[in-house]
Amino acid sequence: MAIPDFQSIMLPLLKLLNDGKEHSISELVDKLSASFGLSEQEVKQLVPSGFQRTFYNRVLWARVYLSKAGLLVTPSRGNYQITDEGKNVLSQNPQRIDMKFLERFDGYLVFKGTKKKKNQDVLNELADESKLTPDEILSEAYNEIQNRLSQDLLSRVKECSSFFFEHLVVGLLVKMGYGDFTRKSTGKAKTTGGSNDGGIDGIIPQDKLGLDTVYIQAKKWENVVSRPEIQKFVGALEGVRARKGIFLTTSTFSEGAKNYVKNIDKKVVLIDGERLVELMIDNDIGVALATSYQIKKIDSDYFTDE
Repeated sequence: MAIPDFQSIMLPLLKLLNDGKEHSISELVDKLSASFGLSEQEVKQLVPSGFQRTFYNRVLWARVYLSKAGLLVTPSRGNYQITDEGKNVLSQNPQRIDMKFLERFDGYLVFKGTKKKKNQDVLNELADESKLTPDEILSEAYNEIQNRLSQDLLSRVKECSSFFFEHLVVGLLVKMGYGDFTRKSTGKAKTTGGSNDGGIDGIIPQDKLGLDTVYIQAKKWENVVSRPEIQKFVGALEGVRARKGIFLTTSTFSEGAKNYVKNIDKKVVLIDGERLVELMIDNDIGVALATSYQIKKIDSDYFTDE
């Protein structure tokens, strides 16, 4: 038989997890391929990029959507387990679980809504198949992959220690071209470290002589960062006679915090979790290239003398 699409895999995958135990991805792929009656050749078939097996890839995508809907979790790396919500869904004996079915879950709607709404509408059409041109399908698939990567990357960053996070943001700014890093010097970018940092977690010189310096505060938070926290940071900048600062967080900023930095003399840039992972992806921090595609078109200029 043909290799099933990832939506057709969702319900069988959830049923395999209904025993409440942890199951590895390799175990699930083996059991699902057997239940779908796939041949050895079909199991080994590769995606167009040639880097991953098609059925394995589709099982992973089914897992992603079920996870975002809260029907399964990843208790340990590479292992999956059903949630109480997932068991509740199976108790209702659904005939099929697909993207449309998952829209009844808030977590899934939040996942789909992280990009512009027009993208969400296009992705709904994508699920119906063949309503889009190949160019549109490729573009929207890319956006969805980036969306998943951003969410997974932010979750991973939140799991790191505060110490690691401070070094991460300094390393990110270094990769973005801030500071003098061509030689060993006292002006090198660094984290301040310790609990007595005076509200400053990192220091980056903008020129080789250290005449202009950017001070950093990195907050690995879940709660919204409000105006008082920014005021404390601005006070810390005043204490070192600094004019520029960057406040980075894994969460978000309140409107009061955003408005406050617009009306002060010092230049303070606020970077929330969403923007942070965008910068990490753009600068290859914490991510690696999986595959690359080149889209080509007719060169009209070449045929001008035809």
